[in-house]
Amino acid sequence: MTTREWTLGGGGTGPSIWDDGRVLDPSSVLLSDKVALVTGGARGIGAATALALARFGADLAICDREADDMAATAAAVGDLGRRCVTGLLDVRDAEAREAWLAEVGEAYGRVDVLVNNVGGTFHAPFADINPKGEAALIAENFTQVTGFIRGCLPLMSEGGSIINVTSIEAHRAGPGFSIYSAMKAAQANLAKSLSLELAPAGIRVNCIAPDVIPTAGEGQLGADGVEMVPGLASQPWPETGSVHDCAAAVVYLAGDMSRFVTGSTIHIDGGNLAAAGWKRHVPDHR
Repeated sequence: MTTREWTLGGGGTGPSIWDDGRVLDPSSVLLSDKVALVTGGARGIGAATALALARFGADLAICDREADDMAATAAAVGDLGRRCVTGLLDVRDAEAREAWLAEVGEAYGRVDVLVNNVGGTFHAPFADINPKGEAALIAENFTQVTGFIRGCLPLMSEGGSIINVTSIEAHRAGPGFSIYSAMKAAQANLAKSLSLELAPAGIRVNCIAPDVIPTAGEGQLGADGVEMVPGLASQPWPETGSVHDCAAAVVYLAGDMSRFVTGSTIHIDGGNLAAAGWKRHVPDHR
């Protein structure tokens, strides 16, 4: 052992890892009394994330366009003994967004965790998307994300965590979802750039990138959204992913367990990105 290596106890020539002031313990996973804002918190990944954050001790602020589902999520957060401020709005509406962020600031005085969960798309060839449809996709999958980040930064301080929910399509081709795929890639790149800009302020910026996760919203994509090839598994991992898998990754990125992680993406896709991409079914001509 050289003098530059760490020892596992006292008596070595280097500092002991047990004496390091940055040692983590089970309490480090908790988010006690942090304030977490989750966009699209009414159902699906957003609702699961809000509830997971609350279970680990955070108070919540959630916004959505679905009033009934959002009320149900807020009630569930309350049942866990945590506060929840709600906002019924379209995240693409800048005035509504800014007004609600002012309410959140008045209620809590700060935001410790921002989860940019809202996103949406529809299946269409690129040539068939008109300018209005393209603008809507950009607003829903990118512009509102920058708006929430910009609006939350004055409420954030050292230790803050920003988490963008992107997609596996941010890292591979998205035929039929070209604008959505491009905007998710933009979110991932934005996280990298902001991780450098905001590091001096002690604010981390990361992403989670799910593949298709079964939710109520997934069915809206229609059968053309994902091609299932007979005889081939849709992913390497034998189980289907869950909204709770996404929520678990957010909880990790929100707290001290990930204090040295910034500018990164956690892929929640059952190994699909590693498996390398799209497969075309070739008819059997035998």
